[in-house]
Amino acid sequence: EATEAEVREQLDAHEAEGVSIAAVNGPSSVVVSGVEEAVEVVAEGFRERGRRVSRLRVSHAFHSPLMEPMLAEFREVVEGLSFGEPRLPVVSNVTGRIAEAGELTTPEYWVAHVRQAVRFDDGVRALVQQGVSRFVELGPDGVLCGMARESAGEDAVLVPLLRKDRDEESAALAALGQLHTTGLTADWATVLDGTDARAVDLPTYAFQRQRYWPETTTVTAADPRSAGVDAAEHPLLGAVVSLPDSGGVVLTGRLSVEAQPWLADHVVLGRILLPGTGLVEMALAAGEAAGCATLEELTLAAPLVLPESGGLQVRVVVGPHMDARRTVAVYSRPENAGDLPWTAHASGFLTETAAVAGSAWGEWPPVGAEVLPVEAAYEVFRERGYGYGPVFRGLRAAWRRGEELFAEVALPEEASGEAGRYGLHPALLDAAMHAGILNDSDEETVVPFAWNDVSLHAVGAAAVRVRIDRLDGRAVSLSLADVTGAPVLTVGSIASRPFSADQFVFESADGGALYGTEWVPAAVDGTAEPAWAAWSEVAEGGDEAGVPGVVLLDCGTADVCGVPDGSGGVPGGVPGGVRSVLGRVLGVVQEWLAGERFAGSCLVVVTRGAMPVG
Repeated sequence: EATEAEVREQLDAHEAEGVSIAAVNGPSSVVVSGVEEAVEVVAEGFRERGRRVSRLRVSHAFHSPLMEPMLAEFREVVEGLSFGEPRLPVVSNVTGRIAEAGELTTPEYWVAHVRQAVRFDDGVRALVQQGVSRFVELGPDGVLCGMARESAGEDAVLVPLLRKDRDEESAALAALGQLHTTGLTADWATVLDGTDARAVDLPTYAFQRQRYWPETTTVTAADPRSAGVDAAEHPLLGAVVSLPDSGGVVLTGRLSVEAQPWLADHVVLGRILLPGTGLVEMALAAGEAAGCATLEELTLAAPLVLPESGGLQVRVVVGPHMDARRTVAVYSRPENAGDLPWTAHASGFLTETAAVAGSAWGEWPPVGAEVLPVEAAYEVFRERGYGYGPVFRGLRAAWRRGEELFAEVALPEEASGEAGRYGLHPALLDAAMHAGILNDSDEETVVPFAWNDVSLHAVGAAAVRVRIDRLDGRAVSLSLADVTGAPVLTVGSIASRPFSADQFVFESADGGALYGTEWVPAAVDGTAEPAWAAWSEVAEGGDEAGVPGVVLLDCGTADVCGVPDGSGGVPGGVPGGVRSVLGRVLGVVQEWLAGERFAGSCLVVVTRGAMPVG
């Protein structure tokens, strides 16, 4: 029970030859290994400090100098093996970070794995920095989950798949259920296949609620093929239509904060605004449907403002072939708009030529770059007019090296599961530019309006590394890679410009709601009589007493309902107490409805603990 620095200090103080740190399992959990007598000297030093010390039951002094006599023979064995690149990112126990391309495919790495310390603590922290919040231990017990708790943080979910003292099937199902309750999507059909178990509907809720304000009509998603069109299979676009005469393509969709709740997390100067990255994503999707690999140019003409209720119809129109290029444009109009014209939000060109992805990135974080603090970034952004909600708060770390900026961004857990449905989730691409906003000393609200040479090299990323290179003026180039350094997206240039509230244009015939909720200040006269009174006061006043506008009947107090706190002394215990309360309230309500003196007032009944909500 000690920090790594404390253990190294103890090793130096005792000149403990033949002993080294074998593992750093947590901020205050370190393993030493080596010659037994020297290890005991180090251990006794910490016992004298009052620290907990335990001896591990192992067959050899792994990760210590005593392993060195076998390293040469071990290298010969490993050199006879063949290696393959992992298809999933792997956290190295040697370095405590995500392994780079080629790192795990050399004999030297595995020789080092035998001799060097296990950096388990650093590995868990590296995953946390990548946005990981759930950890599943694949092993015979929960030892690693216990060690990882301090490194992962109190908010992390750590679930061992098996327990040494429990039935395997029950333990595994319990672990899957625990993960499911934290939001993880489980393939229950596969889990239950071959069993007698079945899924059942949850019981209906006990209370029926009725809203005052009318809600907009819910649009259900029908199969587009029934209308003679193809499904676009994109979260923002529902159908695609090929035009037989010109060879053009039209994609249709509907945007609303009800159907795509994450859109409400992008607020600029007080308005819900579809980010420019959303227009780019739709243009790239249209390019894929039309056989075009690169978005050569996209210029934003008008902001696409989303209503707080209801939705917008969207059209993405791709023109016919023109020398390996096609035009592309994005339009919208309010749903149920009748003959209202469409608003053009962006236009540009697609090309069939695919850009070269380039090679994997080198060392990360970049050598020689200074760290940019990001802890208060989104408070700074709010002061500049950017109201980013949780889904858009993806900036995890940032660095600066001369005119270059580097960053790590990731979608939050609630959005990462949807990443595979997009080419690149617009919230993730938007967050990739936040390091540029953070580094900009200008306090103006700035939005991108011109994109050039946008190429998508890999789809579905939930976390990326970012490199931003400054060009002329406000223009920058952008490169994104996954956590292994493999290219995800490149943008030749992004030009931005200042944005002000007067650029939100609303015409009277925009098809929006004619009515809305508005707060009106109410004048308060300090000399007026109280606007409310307790039922007991009103009842005692008799028919001659006045009745205020609001009368409060509090069911939780003994002086009103005649039921003592707790069940003691009430005939029938709790059931008798419940009947007594209900009977007394019913009597008050009947008296209220029958009395003319209460006609101009409102009875408010207050309960406590009626239904726990967790």
